[in-house]
Amino acid sequence: MPRTLTVHCEAAVHARLEPVSPGMPGTGEAWLHFGTLRSLAQRSAHFLSLLDQEELARAERFRFAKDRERFIVGHGLLRELLGRYLHRSPKDLVLLRGEFGKPYLAGDPLHFNLSDTKDAVLVALADQPIGADIETMNRNTDHERVAEHYFTKPEVESIMHAQDGKRRFLELWTRKEAVLKACGVGLMDDLHSLNVGDAYNEMTISHPDFVRMAGAEYHVRTACVGRDHLVSIAAERAFTTRLHAV
Repeated sequence: MPRTLTVHCEAAVHARLEPVSPGMPGTGEAWLHFGTLRSLAQRSAHFLSLLDQEELARAERFRFAKDRERFIVGHGLLRELLGRYLHRSPKDLVLLRGEFGKPYLAGDPLHFNLSDTKDAVLVALADQPIGADIETMNRNTDHERVAEHYFTKPEVESIMHAQDGKRRFLELWTRKEAVLKACGVGLMDDLHSLNVGDAYNEMTISHPDFVRMAGAEYHVRTACVGRDHLVSIAAERAFTTRLHAV
């Protein structure tokens, strides 16, 4: 049955990279860990050694070496960070998967999400279920055509009238992805029902899985990382963020 969903979105800010912190995210905090594939490439063999058999099999199924390398770096970095904060062996962590593939640690208070783009990876950690998405500006995308297919009319108009239409498109796209990942649905075909173009967005959702799994509301924060990357984070409760360089 259709129901109401509210999404609060903060305007994009320029993020300041900090060194990785000890301890764990506190109440209402989300820690983001950002790294480029170039900066992490020299640790690829180490990351590969941390993967379990399922992850190794998934890595082997990639047709192109660049995609395989990105998978290895992203999942290895995720395990390394989880092991560091939980004081456990990264290789021995048992990552389970939800109904639509979102990984989680059973019975653990630390929640996480992994996202990658063609030249960077992002790992988000928090004390509540969280969704994260990262996109690069260094990608050729027919953003107007994609927006018309997936976005609401007001969102499309905001892209058309933006000073930088591509950046505006990526702001909205990462917001949508972050919300869907926060609730565990992942990318769905009915993106028109998800409005993220304003500070306050109230909508009616009807997609069966989205209705069943989404919270009553989400808070979304968006940040520019340098000149080339945009990230969005979503969670049911309001939160603050810290961005760490890895």
